[in-house]
Amino acid sequence: MDKYAVIGNPIEHSMSPEIHRAFAQQTGEPVEYGRILGNIDDFAGDVRRFLGEGGLGLNVTVPFKEQAWRLADELSPGAHTAGAVNTLIRLENNQLRGDNTDGIGLVRDLTVNQGFRLQGKRILMLGAGGAVRGVIRPLLEQHPKRIIIANRTASKAYSLANGVSNYGQVAGCGLDELAGMEFDLIINGTAAGLAGEVPSIPDSVLSKGGWCYDMLYSNQATAFQQWGYEHKAARSLDGLGMLVEQAAESFRLWRGILPETSPVIAMLRE
Repeated sequence: MDKYAVIGNPIEHSMSPEIHRAFAQQTGEPVEYGRILGNIDDFAGDVRRFLGEGGLGLNVTVPFKEQAWRLADELSPGAHTAGAVNTLIRLENNQLRGDNTDGIGLVRDLTVNQGFRLQGKRILMLGAGGAVRGVIRPLLEQHPKRIIIANRTASKAYSLANGVSNYGQVAGCGLDELAGMEFDLIINGTAAGLAGEVPSIPDSVLSKGGWCYDMLYSNQATAFQQWGYEHKAARSLDGLGMLVEQAAESFRLWRGILPETSPVIAMLRE
């Protein structure tokens, strides 16, 4: 069996082993997939040990995505822009290639699974951390009308927007500068939901018929999903579909086969 794993800290909550086992079963690929509780002070050592035991690839989750970016010997264009890596691929020369499949996962979930057309839309992205950096370029490549990145610390939003401005219409601002703006899609990329909170945004920021999308996933509605329901969003979604789609893209990078995601999303929803 070919060995893969997800590394993070904490890690026991991760659905990745379940998802990749389902992909392996579906495709007939000889994949064994586990969890690694990463040492906060020795991420590189953990990766080297896994590779030394014959590991072929890793998914990387919080808080190691930026360390994985620094560790990779080569980077995909998407990972380079993101400054974060969620997929490590062992190459034939034993070097590591870093990729970031989060943006592809988000775009596929929105466009393929949910039928949302991103082209020409006004998008508000909440947050300017690693989660948002990983998805902003793939979103811009869908040619929305514009993306506003809003963050509590406005300077982080300006900096991120400047770094990707050559991919399309994008600007940064503070959360307190959103008054009077309206958006067709609001994506929450902040960690506020982990504490059951929602970024402080004006009630009027969601246009009539607009959608809400939380990159977090949960068995119950997330705090931001709940905000969407209360503000009459046409759809208010969590990030489970994104999680499965980014995993499918990782699987494709490792095995050369893109698995079907809809039965796996349905299985996890049950």
